[in-house]
Amino acid sequence: MAKAAFIGLGVMGYPMAGWMQKAGHEVTVYNRTAAKAEKWAAEYGGSFAPTPKAAAEGADFVMACVGDDPDLRMVTIGADGAFDGMKPGATFVDHTTASAEAARELYATAKERGFGFVDAPVSGGQAGAENGQLTVMCGGDEEVYAAAEPLIMTYAKASKRLGAAGAGQLTKMVNQICIAGLVQGLSEALAFAQKAGLDGEAVVEAISQGAAGSWQMSNRYKTMLADEFEFGFAVDWMRKDLGICLAEAKRNGARLPVTALVDQFYSGVQQRGGGRWDTSSLIKLLNDK
Repeated sequence: MAKAAFIGLGVMGYPMAGWMQKAGHEVTVYNRTAAKAEKWAAEYGGSFAPTPKAAAEGADFVMACVGDDPDLRMVTIGADGAFDGMKPGATFVDHTTASAEAARELYATAKERGFGFVDAPVSGGQAGAENGQLTVMCGGDEEVYAAAEPLIMTYAKASKRLGAAGAGQLTKMVNQICIAGLVQGLSEALAFAQKAGLDGEAVVEAISQGAAGSWQMSNRYKTMLADEFEFGFAVDWMRKDLGICLAEAKRNGARLPVTALVDQFYSGVQQRGGGRWDTSSLIKLLNDK
């Protein structure tokens, strides 16, 4: 069993850290709001620390799941950041959805200081974290990833190294590009079915087992038809992710016309006050007058 730390106890990090502790690892957590770290320790039996540096001290593995690039830099190389507390030979595993540029930068810094870094963004949402069923996309040195994989698998159903530092973040971008187009297509299809006077649930039952089927269709169609959008990944976070995708595409020359359009549709949802609605709320733009 390893001595580990987990930094960031949001809707994802809180249960992810819990799975590690339940698997028998000795986990110390840090959260910007200390009361949440105290609550986690009371619930799971681990311990909590006042700073990322203190959480990382003596740990073999330090996991993090925070908001974005600035948050990630703050908890790693900022004042009292985790990198200042990490011992030689330890490994930092970053589950934040961040830029590939940040991943490469932190990988290089970690290597200079004598410890490993794996960029490891996740897919599966809050439900996947709570059920220990996340999919993890990783970049970094092969031997460093191999050592971290057993801990990652305490809260994942699948984990794979895709290449060097940054490859995990690039793969997460591919994931979000796919989802953006899927959700817009599903929104248009359900809105069309309603306008055509069809029973939306019956339609989905008929087509979901064929070529049109998807996770989004199976898991979101009922709430979309019911005009309910309090489930899963928020629009604000999706726009952050799509912004990362579009910035990377500008650098590498990829063309993302549908992704750029869907990003603007999500901007429209935000303008209607739906920033905290889940990503399936795209259908609101098609149904609302």
